[in-house]
Amino acid sequence: MTDRGQYVAYTFYKADPSWRRLPIEERTAGKEAFADVVNGTPLAGWLETPYSYLATTKASQYTSARKARKVTPRNSPYLVVYPFVKTRPWYALPFEQRQSAMDEHVRIGAEFTSIHNHTTYSFGIDDQDFMTVFECDEPADFMHLMLTLRATEASSYTERDTPIFVGQLMDIRACLDALDGASARVEA
Repeated sequence: MTDRGQYVAYTFYKADPSWRRLPIEERTAGKEAFADVVNGTPLAGWLETPYSYLATTKASQYTSARKARKVTPRNSPYLVVYPFVKTRPWYALPFEQRQSAMDEHVRIGAEFTSIHNHTTYSFGIDDQDFMTVFECDEPADFMHLMLTLRATEASSYTERDTPIFVGQLMDIRACLDALDGASARVEA
């Protein structure tokens, strides 16, 4: 029997800008209801879903793992999420050449100890090949990793690795306060 892995969904919401013009009491009530339930709330009517991705875990063909890893958040301060597509010529390379390129990729990634990778697979269930997710202490750490990986052979076979989403770990209420600027408001 095959290990089916774990499904992972990455859904991004965007508030309608006109929501910010509602009276503060109405915005506060909407945020409270959203924080308590997180769906089907008054705020949900003001949300769009500009991006939604579906992926699953599976054992990598480039490592000795024989079972799919489970995505377990480490609660790092930042999360970087992006879809990833390889070029068709990558898949036409002999397996040994792809393995060598991925060994280099993994070796470099291991040098960045403050970054933890959660690679998931989307072949056939969404528009990209992979959903790559990295937890990190600082977004600049991730930028330096990407700059280093850019020079690798495996990266030369990247067709697309955008859009990139960087999120900061925070309490739902603090996140909702940032949505309408309440966290920056100064009391008179």
